[in-house]
Amino acid sequence: MLLVVSLTLLVTVTLAQLPHPCRSPEQFEGRLSSFDPDKRFFSKARFAYDDRQRRFREFEEVQVGRDVDYFDKLYLYNEGKEYRVNIRTRTCNVTGLTRPWIPFGVPADARFRGTADIGAAGVPDEHVIVNLFDGKFNNNPYFMTVSGTDCIPIQSGFYSNDTGGILTDFYDISLGISDPDAFIPPSECSS
Repeated sequence: MLLVVSLTLLVTVTLAQLPHPCRSPEQFEGRLSSFDPDKRFFSKARFAYDDRQRRFREFEEVQVGRDVDYFDKLYLYNEGKEYRVNIRTRTCNVTGLTRPWIPFGVPADARFRGTADIGAAGVPDEHVIVNLFDGKFNNNPYFMTVSGTDCIPIQSGFYSNDTGGILTDFYDISLGISDPDAFIPPSECSS
């Protein structure tokens, strides 16, 4: 009997130590790059993320084939509005948001797939331990890599028949929002 109780306790402690789906910090900023090889689409952006008030701002460079364009995009989910300024032409389009707010982090139904060490393992300040997850969102497969400690997004991948495959890398992340005006609609949109 003592053996059964000991084994049950050991299994419980072991399972409790496995990483679980997590929520990223409520506010952070950084850079990201997205790539879709089938559509020859590449973008890179500086962004600010605010989960508290469901806001996202990005200054994006988009390359499709050989064409490059630049945008300032602001998504205000609580207001249901998207502001998109073409930086080259200075034209603004304001539209309603049709997709729901999806917070960064790992969805509750994601499956833990393991941990990895990015960088030089065992060398102080030269590596980060990450957690790997995957799952399905609306029947479309995705995967996510997040930092092991704070659930900071590092990489995500998503595939659907509508969007194709999109791979996104996150880097230069800092917690908080440094610009208090980050979520004010662009001046080009006020007229």
